Amino acid sequence: MADLAIRPQDIDAELNPPLVTGGLTYASITEKISAITESKTPRAWYIAIGVTGALTAVLGLMIAYLVFTGIGVWGNNSPVGWAWDITNFVFWIGIGHAGTLISAILFLFRQRWRTSINRAAEAMTLFAVACAGIFPLIHVGRPWRAYWLFPIPNTDLNMWQNFRSPLLWDVFAVSTYATVSALFWYVGLIPDLATLRDRARNKIRQWIFGILSLGWRGSAHHWKHYEMAYLILAGLSTPLVLSVHTIVSFDFAVSVIPGWHTTIFPPYFVAGAIFSGFAMVITLMVIARQTLHLEDLITMKHLENMCKVILATGSIVGYAYAVEFFTAFFSGNPYERFTFINRAVGPYAWAVWTMFTCNVFAPQLFWFKKIRTSIPAMFAISIVVNIGMWFERFVIIVTSLHRDYLPASWGYFRPTAIDVLTFAGSIGLFLTLFLLFARFLPIIAVSEVKSVLHAQESGH
Repeated sequence: MADLAIRPQDIDAELNPPLVTGGLTYASITEKISAITESKTPRAWYIAIGVTGALTAVLGLMIAYLVFTGIGVWGNNSPVGWAWDITNFVFWIGIGHAGTLISAILFLFRQRWRTSINRAAEAMTLFAVACAGIFPLIHVGRPWRAYWLFPIPNTDLNMWQNFRSPLLWDVFAVSTYATVSALFWYVGLIPDLATLRDRARNKIRQWIFGILSLGWRGSAHHWKHYEMAYLILAGLSTPLVLSVHTIVSFDFAVSVIPGWHTTIFPPYFVAGAIFSGFAMVITLMVIARQTLHLEDLITMKHLENMCKVILATGSIVGYAYAVEFFTAFFSGNPYERFTFINRAVGPYAWAVWTMFTCNVFAPQLFWFKKIRTSIPAMFAISIVVNIGMWFERFVIIVTSLHRDYLPASWGYFRPTAIDVLTFAGSIGLFLTLFLLFARFLPIIAVSEVKSVLHAQESGH
């Protein structure tokens, strides 16, 4: 009977599995993560970046063609003046939200499970914002006049900024978000850059990492100021998670177009952004975990917790969809009611039901632990969620515009090859930047993982 007794430590291990496994030590953690950037570049990396680099080149060609020809090469028409361009902008901004949430908010709440994924998520934020910024820039038609969006005192300007426009707020919100996120990411990198500097075997690497590490020596004085700076940046980043996509939602919510002017958009957009961002983190982390052999550092607990966040935010998004339809019918506004009936059974019903399937039904599978802990299942669902979130932005924009008040002005948007290739090129840019990051910089925060190991060994 003694053999059948359940020990308390077994229960604790079941409920709180370790975040660092494989018997790793402080030295082996440093060696394992640093070796990724120091080892010979594998052939698979060259193949991958060759493919993503080709897509990035396609993006450059499409932008050049657009600038020399005009935005008539897109499928935009009257009444669908916004289409794939703004859809892609909102999609990429949303992807960038998980990085700041994982790094800032979970850091402030002292959630240790963030440590193995926060560095890659922060980098993902920067790359997604870079992709997002391309689309409004080329959408204006004359990107060489984009500086007009900034409040630069200039007597030569023929047009002044309208500070009542949410499109102008986007410039401030997204640029602030990108700046703070970049600082947050870079400050977190400094101790690890110093580690790579000290391990460098040639003068060039030593010189590059020496400059980037800003003279870090790991003294108590340095750690004190580092931790204070990191805490301040986390505090600054936290409201940005809420404010950036709230302001992006104002592009629609402050208008008078049926289907857009609704007060639920700010929280709905924020939840959707976190939803899609975590899905992208899972997609990237599963690939990195398998290809870089990081199973001992990116454990099943990390992945399962992210699946739980996707389940929670997906449920919020599903609730928002239901509230939108309820409000349209309860309001008694015939135009609002028509918009939502048209969404459900009109020409774009296929897009709407794709959105529901991907964003509402698919994440509910994460209620089952067997699926939450299955690598193929979570990887597939994460891709499905991102497809669904792209369709969500497409549905909001296009289905609210394509049928105006007058049937004579109704239209149907069809993307052109330029639309499709430009979006595919932005995916190539995102993946190219991530591949470069994963190859040349530590993809996991060495110092933070060591702190988790210390707490794990001391029983805290």
